[in-house]
Amino acid sequence: MKKALITGITGQDGSYLARLLLDKGYDVTGTVRANSQAKTTRLRKLGVADAVRLVDVDLGEINSINRAIRGTTFDEVYNLAAQSFVGSSWDQPIYVADVNGLGVARLLDALRTYSPQTRFYQASTSEMFGRARTVPQTEETPFHPRSPYGVAKVYGHYITVNYRESFGLHASSGILFNHESPVRGAEMVTRKITLALARFAHGDQVPVELGNLDARRDWGYAGDYVEGMWRMLQQEVAEDYVLATGITTPIRDFVNFAAEALGLDLAWSGTAEAEHAVDRRSGKVAVKVNPRFFRPAEVELLLGDATKARTRLGWEPKVTVRELAEMMARSDYDDWRA
Repeated sequence: MKKALITGITGQDGSYLARLLLDKGYDVTGTVRANSQAKTTRLRKLGVADAVRLVDVDLGEINSINRAIRGTTFDEVYNLAAQSFVGSSWDQPIYVADVNGLGVARLLDALRTYSPQTRFYQASTSEMFGRARTVPQTEETPFHPRSPYGVAKVYGHYITVNYRESFGLHASSGILFNHESPVRGAEMVTRKITLALARFAHGDQVPVELGNLDARRDWGYAGDYVEGMWRMLQQEVAEDYVLATGITTPIRDFVNFAAEALGLDLAWSGTAEAEHAVDRRSGKVAVKVNPRFFRPAEVELLLGDATKARTRLGWEPKVTVRELAEMMARSDYDDWRA
């Protein structure tokens, strides 16, 4: 039985990865911060909360990391823990740099010291590309991050490359484009949309307020993407891979897909900050723009090219963005009713 450690196991990706590894017969341990109450809601929704072991680890505290790595010989370590909300990273730049950047270095150094044979996965992100110089983005596209979150993730990415090249660790980074699911955090725009529209469809007709509706993202399904993470660590040689659908969709279209799944009929009008959508059936405003939700520095067009992952890993995204929006909207609608 292989043993895996997942930092950030209570998050979206950690929960889906835990389910995948358990299905493959792994013994799974996950980390939670000692000074925070572990919320196992996502693990419970996916039916795996009682099948994993939780340990106290803080990526900002080297001793807790060392204890975890020394205590068990893990075959694989997946670093998914991070401050993951891009919008708040402007308010917490030092904290984000410490956890998302230096936290990776602490983990890698613990593995180099106590368990160099362990295979390591780093959760990199398309936000590192930021103001991308080429479209679509590949593993070779230069980084130009546009948020403190993206800047910290660039450090985490390159320190992973450095430990691979300097010390021979089997350390890979997955440069994942946006991936969502019914257990996505409520502060993320896709889940914010589906939660609000589910409430609206139930009669709580308060409009969802959004920022730039023209912002486009390459959205995929988290369940597909964690399989890509696992495939990276099964390779003989560690490398970095982009995981993406190769299709870009504006936020406005994601709203439409989710609304249609709930039987809402949106009519859009206005432009820029005055744009809004009215549900034709109720006559109520369901969506409106609020300038407060515009980013200080917006990324322009993130579109991934996952050719390398398709060719070398045999990885393919299975769920389309429309199916994803429908899945999330219906899940939130059903949970609201329950």
